[in-house]
Amino acid sequence: MRRLRRLAHLVLFCPFSKGLQGRLPGLRVKYVFLVWLGIFAGSWLVYVNYSSYAELCRGHVCQAVICDQYRKGIISGPLCRDLCSLRALEWRTCLSAAPGRQVYSGLWQGKEVIIKCGIEEGLDPKAGPEAAPRRELVLFDKPTRGTSIKEFREMTLSFLKANLGDLPSLPALAGQVLLMADFNKDSRVSLAEAKSVWALLQQNEFLLLLSLRGQGHAARLLGYCGDLYVTEGVPHGARPGAALPPLLRPLLPAALHRALQQWLGPAWPWRAKIAIGLLEFVEELFHGAHGSFYMCDTTLANVGYTAQHDFRMADLQQVAPEAAVRRFLRGRRCERSADCTYGRDCRAPCDKLMRQCKGDLLQPNLAKVCELLRDYLLPGAPPDLREELGKQLRACTTLSGLASQVEARHSLVLSHLKTLLWKKISDSKYS
Repeated sequence: MRRLRRLAHLVLFCPFSKGLQGRLPGLRVKYVFLVWLGIFAGSWLVYVNYSSYAELCRGHVCQAVICDQYRKGIISGPLCRDLCSLRALEWRTCLSAAPGRQVYSGLWQGKEVIIKCGIEEGLDPKAGPEAAPRRELVLFDKPTRGTSIKEFREMTLSFLKANLGDLPSLPALAGQVLLMADFNKDSRVSLAEAKSVWALLQQNEFLLLLSLRGQGHAARLLGYCGDLYVTEGVPHGARPGAALPPLLRPLLPAALHRALQQWLGPAWPWRAKIAIGLLEFVEELFHGAHGSFYMCDTTLANVGYTAQHDFRMADLQQVAPEAAVRRFLRGRRCERSADCTYGRDCRAPCDKLMRQCKGDLLQPNLAKVCELLRDYLLPGAPPDLREELGKQLRACTTLSGLASQVEARHSLVLSHLKTLLWKKISDSKYS
């Protein structure tokens, strides 16, 4: 045993020692060095991953801030008691992609849920890991004490008009906001209730959840406390390799990801059903009761589905109201089209003569979704369908974002795609 321990010590800590060469004459030093280097690199990766996790995953900070403000009477909501007093909301896996927006899977009232909370003000870089940012002075500053319910309604309506456009449906939506604020149904909206729902409206995804409520393709809102809110869980992801452990996904090449999609993902007819739901969602975004919306981060990572393979949009954070995108582009200075990009892929052309961004996007929602569906649907498609499906998807990806094309051609292409897929699965168990 002592000899084994001594050998391990020599291999790990003394790769260049002459003593090692004498004890192991058949072992070349360079191979020992590679072993040592591999152990060092592995240790470094573990350290880096832990540091990234500690920075990205600060759910304990979010909960501490929210509960502190709840106990002070600054905020309220239907989730507050379970979150802060009963501790009945269970936080599970961290899913955060950015430190300022905390996302966790969880369990509440026996249901799988997604917990979302913003810490946009950030932390003092010199503060310790348990330090909590004081956001109440900034985030929960409106409405102020003395604001009447009529003033709050007008304030809400003005906010909705600024973000969604001047639409006839917005007064009814403002009424829904007030009904949501009165969560205890006492026919009055307290200052804490008003502050909470106002803070929620500042979050893009919450505004989208409210606007698309009842459509069936966005996750349902289940409860909130201050600006922390909980939606129903989306149990499955459509991105390649979603079934793999999170630490393994970045290490695999794209080609292997696509192969895993066929091996580990749902059967092709189920994928067709999910794709039909995604196309219906695109239709809802374009013909919504509360205006049109743009998908500005079109990746399979945002596509989810239920156990019954019904489509659910996993993340609405990068779905933006048309009014907000146009406001961003209006008068914006540019040298090239890349300067006219909202989010990740909502890009408008640059007028190089005027050096200003134009208002119409280069690619509409449907064209970007069809690009996704080419990789998602064509592999494994039935032979009698593959050629026609490929042709339809290619035509779809060439669609322009010009307003003159949007109404007629987009609707026609979308209808043809849905019909083609539905005919293939309608007489089977997959429908």
